[in-house]
Amino acid sequence: MPDPATLRKLVGEYEALVAQQAGSAAVKADRRAQDLAYTLCVSTGTREVNLALKKARSHIAAAQGPVAPTPLRPTGPGATETHDTGEAVA
Repeated sequence: MPDPATLRKLVGEYEALVAQQAGSAAVKADRRAQDLAYTLCVSTGTREVNLALKKARSHIAAAQGPVAPTPLRPTGPGATETHDTGEAVA
């Protein structure tokens, strides 16, 4: 599997070209989209572009690692917040 940044670039460019093609019939853009689809398939070990996109997105997400939970802040009457100075604010 290639570097996640490379996959992210391929997926982004492919999706942009496909969206662009929806509004026009540009042959050059179509050829580039085909090239990108092929590269995505080879990169992900698949033979179908939709599966390649799914695998690429999954690999990109896994490479980003788990997202740390955001600490909950108290809310409601009487709750206080602190600023970077550590000073409590009501």
